Amino acid sequence: MQLVSKLFSQLSSTELFNIMRGRVDVFVVEQQCPYPELDDVDTQSDTQHLFWSEEPCLYAYARCYAKNEQYSAIGRVLIEKSQRGKGLAAILVKEAIHCCLKHWPSRDIYIGAQTYLLDFYSEFGFEKTGGVYLEDGIEHQDMILKNRSV
Repeated sequence: MQLVSKLFSQLSSTELFNIMRGRVDVFVVEQQCPYPELDDVDTQSDTQHLFWSEEPCLYAYARCYAKNEQYSAIGRVLIEKSQRGKGLAAILVKEAIHCCLKHWPSRDIYIGAQTYLLDFYSEFGFEKTGGVYLEDGIEHQDMILKNRSV
């Protein structure tokens, strides 16, 4: 199993289907959170889709994108249920950080973390900013990883 990073335009129809199915399975069905999971960030010309898969299964996924002039961002981080507890999440987040620094080297990295994952993201250097808020009925906290290479 190898991590793949592709732009939206590079995804095959099967890869795109598996990514979308995996995101809906986790963020809509598993978390019981009906919301419009698909958004325009997916199709932005510079959004990077990082994933591990073996047909027809998506095991892990994250997307990296330019949030604004100050921040790049990591979002939609997921590990498929059968793959949890195997260390994939830490590898995926490290690779997503590397991806953001490679594509947007002068920007800090933003993540809107579900609050139960604050300690996990803190291990990578992310720091809380602002207060806890509800997004689609789930508590979140904004976190920033300062780009120390600038």
